[in-house]
Amino acid sequence: MHMIEIEEDLRLHVREDGTPDGAPVVFANSLGTDLRLWDHVLPLLPEGLRIIRYDKRGHGLSDCPRGPYLMGALVRDAEAVLDALNVRNCLFVGLSIGGMIAQGLAVKRMDQVRAMVLSNTAAKIGQPDMWQDRINAVQKDGIEALADGVMERWFSAPFRETREFHAWRNMLIRQPAEGYAGCSAAIAGTDFYTPTSGLRLPTLGIAGSEDGSTPPDLVRETVDLIPGARFELIRRAGHLPCVEQPQEYAAVLSEFIKETGHV
Repeated sequence: MHMIEIEEDLRLHVREDGTPDGAPVVFANSLGTDLRLWDHVLPLLPEGLRIIRYDKRGHGLSDCPRGPYLMGALVRDAEAVLDALNVRNCLFVGLSIGGMIAQGLAVKRMDQVRAMVLSNTAAKIGQPDMWQDRINAVQKDGIEALADGVMERWFSAPFRETREFHAWRNMLIRQPAEGYAGCSAAIAGTDFYTPTSGLRLPTLGIAGSEDGSTPPDLVRETVDLIPGARFELIRRAGHLPCVEQPQEYAAVLSEFIKETGHV
């Protein structure tokens, strides 16, 4: 666990696991979560990988600058993290807003990203008015005001009856409200349909059958913009299939890792 200084007054929390000289696989998590999002999946991946995770600005143990944020800034943050770690030709796995960051980074830095996984994400998510309503609610009453609705979109009904579910709700409401609102503004201002349609790199799309935030058809629409991209649907899972169905998620991801020659 260490901090990387991105710019003055902005340090991002980064964690590396696995084999230091292995093929790099970078994970970017969703809005309202920190890098622990991937804890259940990582032990199930092939050995020999250099696994890199980071908390985006305003989340987890990273600094929380004043918002609103632009997607370009979030992409630059990821770029700076990889440059600081001397990472090239990585497999970038992004979920939700992390998948938007993946698209932006793949367009900007072809030397850094040789393959990507677009999990529970899209080139454009929601409408600006919807995001502004959420930003207003968070700024007025905190993330707790949105938590129950978010949880319904994130998780299938059976998972919401488990004990583990409450830990994820706690993770959400303990993120800085400024960071949640700032990243919401970044999503609101992003439409990657044109740049993503110009990408030509190995791509895997993953969706959850019960996802209320980025439904399977929305994910597939984005994945279909990239020639040769593959789409996988994970059943009995919502917006965070790596949490609800980690074994299936890891199996799909591991197959893609091997297909792309990353091990």
